[in-house]
Amino acid sequence: MSNPEMFTEIAVEQLENYRPKLVPPADLHDFWAATLAAAQEFPLNVEAKLVRDTPLRTVDVYDVTFAGFGGHPIKAWYLVPRDRVELLPTIVEYVGYGGGRGLPHEWLYWSSAGHPHLIMDTRGQGSAWRTGDTADLGASGRPHVPGFLTDGLPDRDHYYYRRLFADAVRAVEAAAQLPGADPARLVTTGTSQGGALALVAASLRTDVAATMPNVPFLCHIKRSTQVATDGPFPELVTWCHTHHRLVDQAFATLAYFDVAILARDARCPAHFGVALRDEICPSSGVYACVNHYGGTKEVLVYEWNGHEGGQAHHLAAQSAWLAEILP
Repeated sequence: MSNPEMFTEIAVEQLENYRPKLVPPADLHDFWAATLAAAQEFPLNVEAKLVRDTPLRTVDVYDVTFAGFGGHPIKAWYLVPRDRVELLPTIVEYVGYGGGRGLPHEWLYWSSAGHPHLIMDTRGQGSAWRTGDTADLGASGRPHVPGFLTDGLPDRDHYYYRRLFADAVRAVEAAAQLPGADPARLVTTGTSQGGALALVAASLRTDVAATMPNVPFLCHIKRSTQVATDGPFPELVTWCHTHHRLVDQAFATLAYFDVAILARDARCPAHFGVALRDEICPSSGVYACVNHYGGTKEVLVYEWNGHEGGQAHHLAAQSAWLAEILP
């Protein structure tokens, strides 16, 4: 349940101008350049196998594998409208915390609207609420709170999200090679953790044409950890509660993965969804990202919603926005 008291810390009318001072690590760009260069040492090895045993009749379904961080195989679905007349922007979508790529018929919206649609599986996840098929072969094995947010802390090189962020970037590269994709109009999207990955790809690559993050996770991490009452951020609270002497080191590491910091480098247009009663990804964290975002942006606000945001209404709004900026 949402805690109404948490939403009084910052008045709603102040959120639009909420731009906290976020200090990036001095070697932030060097770290990510080195990380992506390490990923590029492995061939992308995109494989797309047409799935013939499917009840779907209006889309072609491909079972995709590509090499993510460390050359590890990352699974994805790729859905392409079967009777497409024109080439529409290609959607690259990432999944929320604990979920995986699931089954193809769970992802019919964008292909039904005429867009080629790649859905990246999330390494090591995909059991909490939707199935996954990708192992995390790079896991450090370090003790951590159950979940993924503290996996590898406080070591930045072995932190879980270093691998996952690199996977997200590689997914855009893989999408550009798929049949029916438009490499000039690649659009990243996702909700919660998926929204964070959409922003990461838009921040670390220059060929993303637009991004549509919805209630994104990992924004203004320290504040979000302080005020979130549900979801993954309490895992970090538990970790800090236990590892007293490592707290400062952990937050120094997390600054490399704070999407509100990384998003300063993004330049493509962005469409944000934010829910003012979000108990999992607090609106102040999302607005910190919005207000630091380096490109043009539009924000759709759901005043009375929690982490579910606008759901189907938001998909329709995303479609209208996308048709306007990438006709």
